[in-house]
Amino acid sequence: MRALWSSSISFGLINIPVKLYSASQNRGGIELNMLHKKDLSPIRFAKVCRKDGEEIPYDQIVRGYEYQDGDYVVLTDEDLEKAAPEKSKTIDIKQFAIESEIDLRYFEKPYYLEPSRGAEKPYALLREALKESSKVAVCTFALRTKQHVGAIKPVSDALVLMQMRFADEVLDPKELSLPPSEAADKSEIQIALKLIEQLTDPFNPHDFHDTYREELEELIEDKIEGKRPVQKGHRPTKTPNKDIMELLKASLEQGRKQKTGKRSA
Repeated sequence: MRALWSSSISFGLINIPVKLYSASQNRGGIELNMLHKKDLSPIRFAKVCRKDGEEIPYDQIVRGYEYQDGDYVVLTDEDLEKAAPEKSKTIDIKQFAIESEIDLRYFEKPYYLEPSRGAEKPYALLREALKESSKVAVCTFALRTKQHVGAIKPVSDALVLMQMRFADEVLDPKELSLPPSEAADKSEIQIALKLIEQLTDPFNPHDFHDTYREELEELIEDKIEGKRPVQKGHRPTKTPNKDIMELLKASLEQGRKQKTGKRSA
């Protein structure tokens, strides 16, 4: 892996130099090219100057801030770092918290933190202290011209920095039209709880994979071979309120038969 950034974890009066690596990858969907409908010629996207209509090469592009209509001030990487050098180079631990107290809507993107040479001991100290306390370190850091809040937690032998959203970046659901708790029938809740218990298993991320991608790849292969694509599965239909109890019971029975079949196999 290639380090994205070098920084330092500020822990009291201790500074732990670290390197930051992405802890996730986005496979994305199947890559589909934009084509001209008339002759299927590929279409490319060019960066074009609005003033003269000419295409601009990458090395001639700079970043600027429009401070009034049509007037810009150019900002370089050095300018961005000078704005707050201590913020741009430091992961500043502000407090410690119980992870379960943090609403999962705030979590955004994970990064691995690796100790720089000579920082192994304080890195291990923070990691083991977090393990013993069962807490996460809430911190702030600046990355790509934006300050973030984050949580540092140990995962095996690594410290993981989870980039988080600020409170004003999380939307409140109060504008949604949501049913009150009284809308759920108590007897139906009891059956639903049994179904939840029946479907409860230890979470293993390797049990899940992108089946939509696989089915789309199969559809593409069929079209290449001149076959007519066949629709996979079926479209879900709305469950009428009067059928909820019967469908819950049927789901429970279906799950029981599936588990019995697995044990027999």
